[in-house]
Amino acid sequence: MSIGYDPNAAAVQLLCWDASLAKDLAMNARLCSAIALAGACALLDCLGTASVWRISRSAQAQQPSAVELDRTVLPIQAPARPAITTLDARDAKAPPRFEVKPPQEAPNVVIVLIDDFGFGHSSAFGGPIQMPTLERLAASGLKYNRFHTTALCSPTRVALLTGHNHHANNAGAIMELATGFPGNTGVRPPEITPLAEILRQNGYSTAAFGKYHETPPWEVSVSGPYDRWPTRSGFDKFYGFIGGETNQWAPAVFDGVTRVETPRTPDYHFTTDMTDKAINWVSAQKSLTPEKPFYMYFATGATHAPHHAPKEWIAKYKGQFAGGWDKLREETFARQKKLGVIPADAKLTSRPKEIPAWADMSPKQRQLFERQMETFAGFAAHTDHEVGRLVDQLEKIDALDNTLFFYIAGDNGSSAEGGPEGTYNEMMALNGIVGKAEQMLDHINDWGGPTTFPHFAIGWAWAGNTPFQWTKQVASHFGGTRNGMVMHWPKGIKAKGEVRSQFHHVIDVAPTALEAARIPQPRLVNGVKQRPMDGVSMLYSTGDAKAPDRRKTQYFEMFGNRGIYHEGWVACTRHSIPWLMVPLPPVKDDVWELYHVDKDFSEANNLAAQQPDKLKELQAIFLKEAERNHVLPIDDRRSERFNPVIAGRPDLLSGRKTLTVYPGMTGMMENAFINVKGVHHTVTAEVELKDDKTNGVIIAQAGYFGGWVVYIKDGKPHHEYNWFAIERTNIAGDAALAPGKHTIGYEFIPDSPKPGTGGKSILSVDGKKVAEAQIPKTQPFTFSGDEGADVGLDSETNVSPAYKQHDNAFSGKIIKVTVEQK
Repeated sequence: MSIGYDPNAAAVQLLCWDASLAKDLAMNARLCSAIALAGACALLDCLGTASVWRISRSAQAQQPSAVELDRTVLPIQAPARPAITTLDARDAKAPPRFEVKPPQEAPNVVIVLIDDFGFGHSSAFGGPIQMPTLERLAASGLKYNRFHTTALCSPTRVALLTGHNHHANNAGAIMELATGFPGNTGVRPPEITPLAEILRQNGYSTAAFGKYHETPPWEVSVSGPYDRWPTRSGFDKFYGFIGGETNQWAPAVFDGVTRVETPRTPDYHFTTDMTDKAINWVSAQKSLTPEKPFYMYFATGATHAPHHAPKEWIAKYKGQFAGGWDKLREETFARQKKLGVIPADAKLTSRPKEIPAWADMSPKQRQLFERQMETFAGFAAHTDHEVGRLVDQLEKIDALDNTLFFYIAGDNGSSAEGGPEGTYNEMMALNGIVGKAEQMLDHINDWGGPTTFPHFAIGWAWAGNTPFQWTKQVASHFGGTRNGMVMHWPKGIKAKGEVRSQFHHVIDVAPTALEAARIPQPRLVNGVKQRPMDGVSMLYSTGDAKAPDRRKTQYFEMFGNRGIYHEGWVACTRHSIPWLMVPLPPVKDDVWELYHVDKDFSEANNLAAQQPDKLKELQAIFLKEAERNHVLPIDDRRSERFNPVIAGRPDLLSGRKTLTVYPGMTGMMENAFINVKGVHHTVTAEVELKDDKTNGVIIAQAGYFGGWVVYIKDGKPHHEYNWFAIERTNIAGDAALAPGKHTIGYEFIPDSPKPGTGGKSILSVDGKKVAEAQIPKTQPFTFSGDEGADVGLDSETNVSPAYKQHDNAFSGKIIKVTVEQK
C-alpha cells in the first residue's frame, strides 16, 4: 500500500484501538509541519474517523512512508476512496491499489509434526533411530527438551495450529470420540481463529500436507459444511488425509475437499507422495511470488500405526533391538546424558508392573517383537529422510535462511495402543481387542508391508519415551506429553547447537510465529471477538538459555489422566491405562502424585506424602484451569465413544434407519453412513446385467483389514464379511444371473443385541434366498480409520481377495442401493 503523506518529515501509521496505546492517539504537532498535519488530517477523514492514527518521525531516512494496517481486525479493511469526479479516464489518475502485505522481511513458517513419536526415539534426543535431518537442524538451531503436547493426536493439533488449549478448541479427545459436552464437541468455536487464517489474511501463502484430523467426522461428506476443513481453516492448499490414520500404501487422500486417486507406482508410499506435493507447491510459490512469505504445515501420518515402511529402510535396523526394551531404555538414557538433552542428575524411571519385562518373553515373542521395532525404526528414519528432501529444497530456492522452522518430534508420546504384544491389524486394538503373538507369527516376514496394518508392543512405546513414565494418552505424566522439538531460523536466531530447557507447550508455537512475523493476535475476526491465545511466544528463550520461564502454568487431561504444571511443580494422577479395558475407579478416588520437576527432570521422586499442602495447592489450580478451559466433566470412556449414540454427538443421518446410495458415491466415512455393525440390517441393490459374465463391486464398506462387500463374480452374486482380515465369511449364489434387471438382497440377523455379536448372513436374488451362513463375530465399534463406503467399486484396499485391488469397478449398471436398519 503506497498512500500516505510524508514531506520528508512524518509518517502516518494505523494503530490498533487499545487502551494501552491511547497515548499514541494524539497527533503531535511538534513533529509535523502544518502541511504534514493538514495532509494527515485529510487522509484520516478519507479513511474514516474510527481508525486510530499516529504521525511520527520516520526512522527510515528518505524512504516514503506508508500507512501501517490495523492487523488486529481481520479481514483488514481497504480504505474508503473519495468519489472521482473526472469524466474521462484519460484525464484521471487511478489511486494506488490496496494490497495487504506482511510486515517487511516477515519469515516463512514451516511446522513439521511427526505422529506418535517418543522423546527417546530420535538420535537427536539420544534415541536409537537415526534422524540426520533433525540433527542437522538442531546443529544450526536449538533443541527444546521441556516441550509438551496434549498426549493425543487431534487435541495436540488444534492446540498447535491455534495457540489455544485443546478443550478450549472443543477437542478434549480425537474428533471421532466427540461428545455433547462443552470442551469435547469436536467443533472449533468462532472465537478461535487458526494461525493459518491469521497469516493468510496478513498476506501469507498457506498450505497443509499430510494428516489433518481436526474436522468433525459428521462433516466429512459432500454435504459439508466445510468450515472446519483445512481449506476453510486458513490453508490455501491441502493435500492429505482428514482422519486420524491412513494406510501408507493405499491412503484415502483429499486434494482440497476432493477425494483423489494416488499414483499407482509399484513403490508408492504416502510420506514420499506428500513430500513431493509439498516440494512442488513451495517451489512454485517462491518462483511466482518470491517476495511473499509462506506458511507450511507438514504433518506426516508416520509414525502413527499402521507402521508401514519400505523394506530397505526396515532392513537398516535388522538385529539392532535384540536386547529388548529394558536394555534399549538404559542405552537411550546413557546417550541422552552424554548429549546433554537431559540433566546429569536426571533419574531413569522404573518399569511399571503393567509392562512386561523383556526377560519374561519367549523366544518366539522376542522374534516377533524385534521385527516390530525394526519396522518402526525404519518407518521413522524414512520419514526423517523425506523431511530432509523438503529442507534441501528450501535451501535450493534460497528460502531456508529466513524460515522459522519447527520440527516437532511427536504429537504425543509413543503409542501403547498396540497392546501388550502388538498387533498386525491395529483396527483390532481400536475396537478393544487385544492381540496375541500366536496370531501374528505368520506375518513376521510381511510386517510393515501392504498385507499388514501393524503396531508394536507396549514395551517399545515405553522405551521410546525414555526417561519418563507411561505413554501416549497418559496426559498425567511426561511419557505422554514430553516431546523433543527443534527450532531453526538462521536469520532470526543467533544461537546454534544449544539446548533450551524453558517449560513450553504446543500452544506456544502460534504466538512464536506471530511474534517472528511482527503480526499481532487479532481481537476481531469476521466480526467475532477473539479469545486471547493461551500460548506465549518462545522467542525470548532463543537468545538466553537461562531466561526465566514465561509459561508459568499448564494443565493436562486425557481420558481422566490429568495433571497441572505450575511454577516448577507438577501434580498429577494416572486414572487409566490405554491398553487395559477394565472397569475404572471413580475419578474422585484417583490417587495424586507430586513432583518438583525443576529439580526432578523425569518425575522420578513422588513427593505427595511429604508435601500434602503443596499437592492441595496444585489440585486447586488444576480445577481452576479445568473450569476455565471446559475440561469438566472428566470423561474416561474410549472405544464405546466411537458410537455417536453412546457419545451424544451429531450423526449425519440424524437417526435415520434407511439410506439409499447411487453410483459415484465413494469414500463415505462411517459417520456419514448407516451403522450396520452388529445390528439387524438389509442391503437391497437394484442392478442391470449386460451378460452372464458381469463382474465387480456393487457396494463395499472399509477394506482389506475389516469390512463387508456385495459383489458379482462371473455373474454370481456374493457377500463377504471380513473380520479384521482374520476370519472371512463368504456366501454366493450357485448360478450366474441372466442378463437384465435383478434385485440382489442381503440380510444380517444378529444373535444378540451387543457389540461384536455374530449372526445369520443371508443372500437373495429377486426375493429368493440363494445362500446362508453364520458369521461368528462382527467388528464391534469401527471398521476403519480412513476407508469408507463405496458404490460401484472398492477404493483403496479391497475387502475381499476375490477381486483385484483398484481394478474392481462394476461392469453392469447399478440403479440404486438401499441400506436399512431393521
